[in-house]
Amino acid sequence: MAPHGKNAVWQGTLGLMVLRTLATLGEQHGYGIARRIEQTSGGQLTINYGTLYPALLKLEQEGLIAAAWGTSDNNRKARFYRLTKAGRKQIERDTRQWAATAAIMTRFLAPNEDWLEGERHAVAARVVASGVGHVRRRPP
Repeated sequence: MAPHGKNAVWQGTLGLMVLRTLATLGEQHGYGIARRIEQTSGGQLTINYGTLYPALLKLEQEGLIAAAWGTSDNNRKARFYRLTKAGRKQIERDTRQWAATAAIMTRFLAPNEDWLEGERHAVAARVVASGVGHVRRRPP
């Protein structure tokens, strides 16, 4: 998924990307799903079929998507995937989980002064509570 400097899709994220793509576009075949993910990423991701189709099969086995054979726009036989009710619920759960994870990682990767000041106060309070000595706060 990440040839020639492209970013790799993190473990466990491809399924959510597929579900979200189907929620946005409706029924799609694998090629359409892959192109939409690449487009949505602004060209930062490349999806290969050796990764996409096992993910689609797994989502189908879990009941999050359903598939049926049909004919594509270029008149070829293709397997079309659609989101199920369980898939819609999974998107909601995964979206909440990713939002919480992103908020946590943001604190670690880009701490702002308020966060640092809060950490300084917490450390000072622990030192005072431990009885190690007097901690004087630096003037701003």
